[in-house]
Amino acid sequence: MSTFPQRVFSGVQSTGNLHLGNYLGAIVKFVELQKAFECLYCVVDLHAITVPQDPIELRNNTREIAAAFLACGIDPKQNIVFNQSQVPEHAELAWVLNCVARIGWLNRMTQFKDKAGKDRENASVGLLDYPVLMAADILIYRATHVPVGDDQKQHLELARDIAQKFNNDFGASIERNGFGGAFFPLPEPLISGPATRVMSLRDGTKKMSKSDASDYSRINLSDDADQIAQKVKKAKTDPEPLPSEEKGLEGRPEADNLVGIFAALSGRSKADILNEFGGSNFSTFKNALVDLAVAKLSPITAQMRRIRADEGYIDQVLRDGSERARAIARENMNAVKDIVGFLR
Repeated sequence: MSTFPQRVFSGVQSTGNLHLGNYLGAIVKFVELQKAFECLYCVVDLHAITVPQDPIELRNNTREIAAAFLACGIDPKQNIVFNQSQVPEHAELAWVLNCVARIGWLNRMTQFKDKAGKDRENASVGLLDYPVLMAADILIYRATHVPVGDDQKQHLELARDIAQKFNNDFGASIERNGFGGAFFPLPEPLISGPATRVMSLRDGTKKMSKSDASDYSRINLSDDADQIAQKVKKAKTDPEPLPSEEKGLEGRPEADNLVGIFAALSGRSKADILNEFGGSNFSTFKNALVDLAVAKLSPITAQMRRIRADEGYIDQVLRDGSERARAIARENMNAVKDIVGFLR
């Protein structure tokens, strides 16, 4: 049985402003994971172009997300922080994995169906193939763990299926090349915390999203204290007071979402929050949530603005990270070429 050094990989798309869902669902976990793992954190700009992008905005968004990583506490010296397009081995491995993955697997991906909508015939091939590139992102570093939200679990399961099929298809060659019983690990999901999936402030049944037409559906990491307060106070609720137990949140998606956000921002459990606020009306609870959100997010916003103003520094961090990432990726890609039988 092959053993692999523990390594974490995760990425955030360079499309639009980062919001509270990105922060609680991903970046806050990135900061914690750097204490225990070797970590690679990537701005996935290749994924971004699966839908049309303005080239100037794409570059700006890439820097914006890198600035958010740094402002939230990710250490670019301890970890590898980079943008995907500077490491060509991501795309190179994706082609090999395209020849391992099966069309039926991709046709089952629910995110493609959601994003392509009814006009699937006009969606880009990249949008359909997105999960294979995601598998390549992870496997090019032979990462063992991936922090993911609930909505990405299906993509990670596909990455595991692709890794397993590659190991099976090329088992004899993998052993011949000195890699034992498997070349790729089967990456494990890291899902934790009370708000792994943050929902829209306007509709508790939909995920908080950068692409939502209403800015009131999300709290952006670039929002100031007044904007945060306004959005929380206008967040959709129901007429009932908050319950005293978690069971009382069933069938109340907006209440469940706001309690989950409070719990995640405070580092407490939903049960603990309901023990404090059970029986309260939403106006009292929202005022407390505004105070908490402003206290937690305002320092990050201020730091993001400071870092974002120094493009030279951001570009240097990404360049250094890309060089370090590429050293790992190149070695693994060379091994893949040998296993597959490419002459080099």
